[in-house]
Amino acid sequence: MSIQEIQDEIVSEFEILGDDRESTIFYIMEIGNNLEAFPEEEQKEENIIKGCQSKVWLIADEKDGKIHFQADSNTDITKGLIYLLIRVLNDRKPEEIIHADLDFIQKIGMGGIIGSQRSNGLAAMIKQMKLYALAFQTKLNASNGN
Repeated sequence: MSIQEIQDEIVSEFEILGDDRESTIFYIMEIGNNLEAFPEEEQKEENIIKGCQSKVWLIADEKDGKIHFQADSNTDITKGLIYLLIRVLNDRKPEEIIHADLDFIQKIGMGGIIGSQRSNGLAAMIKQMKLYALAFQTKLNASNGN
């Protein structure tokens, strides 16, 4: 599926919940349980995303020209937020991640659901994922002689 198709799928899932803020927050907290197990040894300071109210650890690896993300958090709602981002951006080529327009966040009204502090944290998560993509793209270009 394309990045846009996954985003459309997420928007449809949230539309089912309607304007029920409590159900929406519960759903975000629940989907965080879908995160891939995060290596305990990677829960270290250098993997924490700066700018998040909660602790969010994020690591990335490149395999076959695509980036694979793993993340964890010390709060359920933040786990759900990073899960949504990983669902959209995981196992993509760096340039796809760098140029991704994550419109699902606005379409589901995430800002109104999570408030300004968590919105800043969400922006920090996106920024870190795109920085990883940029770093891997630079590394791949260098190894390909570009």
